[in-house]
Amino acid sequence: QGRILEKTGLCSQITFGRYVRQGRKLGLDPKLFIQDLQFDEVPVRVYQPKATSDGPRRGILFFHGGGWVFGSLDTYEKVCRYLSRESDSVVVSVQYRLAPEHKYPAAYEDCLNATQHFLQHLEHYGVDPARVTVCGDSAGGNLAAAVSQTLAGRSDLPRLRAQILIYPGLQALDFNLPSYHQNRGVPLLFRERAAFFALLYLNGDALHMQEVLEGSHIPPDMRLKYRKWVSPDNIPEEFKVRGVKPLRPTDFIAEVYETVKRFCEPNLCPLLAEDSVVHQLPESFILTCEYDVLRDDGLLYKKRLEDNGVRVTWYHLEDGFHGIISLYDYCGFSFPSGKRGLDRVVNFLKSL
Repeated sequence: QGRILEKTGLCSQITFGRYVRQGRKLGLDPKLFIQDLQFDEVPVRVYQPKATSDGPRRGILFFHGGGWVFGSLDTYEKVCRYLSRESDSVVVSVQYRLAPEHKYPAAYEDCLNATQHFLQHLEHYGVDPARVTVCGDSAGGNLAAAVSQTLAGRSDLPRLRAQILIYPGLQALDFNLPSYHQNRGVPLLFRERAAFFALLYLNGDALHMQEVLEGSHIPPDMRLKYRKWVSPDNIPEEFKVRGVKPLRPTDFIAEVYETVKRFCEPNLCPLLAEDSVVHQLPESFILTCEYDVLRDDGLLYKKRLEDNGVRVTWYHLEDGFHGIISLYDYCGFSFPSGKRGLDRVVNFLKSL
């Protein structure tokens, strides 16, 4: 339908998509104080439990999903209320700027700036500096991983206690990993859409999508360099039973690489960070779904973290698909496995 509207010139596909996903305004919450603020000029929504607390609470920075193109504070209102209530934490939901209007690194910079601001003003929100976590789903998981890496070496701010990555997208080198092949036509995220969103975030357009899907956008020597981290060889065998498509060598196209070479920056593709950064990362929770093109990004990052001595709690939804957490109590319907995943996140938070 978005395409029809685009052809008639009424509105673009993206505007329509944002309208559909915008979420309903919810009423007051009897258990939470909720306020819209700005952290370093970035719009945020802060959720604070009303109940009195023995001491300072946990703090959670939440970055929403939506391919860096969709999503808003309202879209994730129910998820953030649930996290705040159930884990008795102060949640800060961040409204970062969206692509294609605002290209990389706008979203990343907004999330980083909001996080730094919060870390500098924890006392004001009654938050324990030793228990602040970044959390995000999908594109938000990408942003959480990037922010976590950036802050890992900083001694001037409280160290993050943990990172929670919910089916994150973490690389744009290889759109032919087993999960991309197995789940290429599974809603809510098709293989083509994953490349489309990554390109919109990077360049504000999706030119060269076909070359990126085929893999001709990365020079052979670079592909070789990153093979130790981005390769089907690092994915456990049980995830290959539904099929593996061997990557046909494609000719490298230098002019395509010129337009997408920033895909090799860890702030955009956190899976490509050096070991020296990865081993400084905080304790991590990674949620993956079986029926998700991004499943293997999560599995590869789990291995990288573990190889670098970072403690990882991993939860795999055997019956899950991409986007299932954002559908928690969405327009009155919900998926039991999405609720299970969300409750695992809450349990992890309570353990910190």
